[in-house]
Amino acid sequence: MTAHTVNTMFTSPESIEKRSFEIIDGELAERGCGQARTPLEAEVVRRVIHTTADFDFAGKLLFTHGAAEAALPLLRSGIDIVTDTTMAASGINKKLFTKGGGALHCFIADADVAAAAARNGITRAGVSVDKAAALGRDLIFAVGNAPTALLRIHELLNENRLAAKLVIAAPVGFVNVVEAKELFLDAPLPCIIAQGRKGGSAVAAAIVNALLSAAFRT
Repeated sequence: MTAHTVNTMFTSPESIEKRSFEIIDGELAERGCGQARTPLEAEVVRRVIHTTADFDFAGKLLFTHGAAEAALPLLRSGIDIVTDTTMAASGINKKLFTKGGGALHCFIADADVAAAAARNGITRAGVSVDKAAALGRDLIFAVGNAPTALLRIHELLNENRLAAKLVIAAPVGFVNVVEAKELFLDAPLPCIIAQGRKGGSAVAAAIVNALLSAAFRT
């Protein structure tokens, strides 16, 4: 086993982050990744890799209909964001998000959602999408855990009952995960899709935060 020596030059948060991105950029260049991406898409990919230390995302993140660029005016306009987990909601940068004036929603732990899910034999994630639709507002969905949330989003979009303007499709897992993501490959709205089984709440939040950083960059 190779021993690694701790580099004491990097002890502040700023220096650690700077060095982390230098390493990421170097490894991406070695792998020949990113040539076909826009600068903003590359920025999102870098942020996800920084969050996960997983370079597979360099080839797994798909942006449809110019989704990264389309997100910026939405965020600046104060659009609401709906997440499928409290972890994703907690990971979103509130200091940046509040600059747009939108609201951040996560209904997964609401008592009425739990009751409706138990009564109808469906997941709370699916019921949460219905509750979001009832807001009657334009929405960004950031899904990092529940493929059933994506399935319900897709159903409501097809029924013209949901004003989703951007979908971040990044659930992680094995059952219906890949299939649920693939539903959005040909969706008529902008989508950011973590193709394959990988994803997670931290990935969904990282994508949102990269877009927020770009939207409100000074």
